[in-house]
Amino acid sequence: MYVPEQYQAEDPSWTWELIDSHPLATLITATDGVPLASHVPTIRRPAPERADGTAPADSQSILVGHMNRLNPQWAAIGAGCPALLVYTGPDRYVSPTVYGVTPAAPTWNFTAVHVDGWLSPLPPGEPTLAVIRSTVEALEKRHGTGWDMTASLDYFDRLLPGVGAFELRVDRVDAMFKLSQEQAPDVRDRVAADIVTTDCGHHRELARLMARAAGRDKP
Repeated sequence: MYVPEQYQAEDPSWTWELIDSHPLATLITATDGVPLASHVPTIRRPAPERADGTAPADSQSILVGHMNRLNPQWAAIGAGCPALLVYTGPDRYVSPTVYGVTPAAPTWNFTAVHVDGWLSPLPPGEPTLAVIRSTVEALEKRHGTGWDMTASLDYFDRLLPGVGAFELRVDRVDAMFKLSQEQAPDVRDRVAADIVTTDCGHHRELARLMARAAGRDKP
């Protein structure tokens, strides 16, 4: 993904926060030149420590997810392949009427992260079940109501033969936070103020990021 310097994440933590808060990724692979894409929930899993006991850098992080084994993309993964995970955060169209200056041109403020790496299928059985359980735990904690899966574990076991789990070892991360950085501070403030007044939570999240990028807010 092409990311102009002014739209790069000011802090690497922004990237992983977006991934954690918007975990439904678009998984893209290609087989014989034909692109395949699926929408899959993913979570981060820390890579094992190095032999010297140190933690690996973000570039060696691991993302795990799962999909239906009947999905043709699952068969295309085979023993492993290069892959791209695309995460999309808050976004909104920005009309020049908000700027209060002329000349002007409309734009689209948005946030996105592209993660490139090597995708590998995980063995069926317990390794796949572990991914499912970890995914449920993580997503219930961040986005759910704290549902306890204990009473449904037998049901998970019945579903397990139809589920394929995978891991992606991260080689490269590109993040774009297009938050009106190209505008003068007063224009940027007007854009953020307009966005934050909407009823859409997705839009208010975008306004919060704009304020954070301007140094007026903290996570």
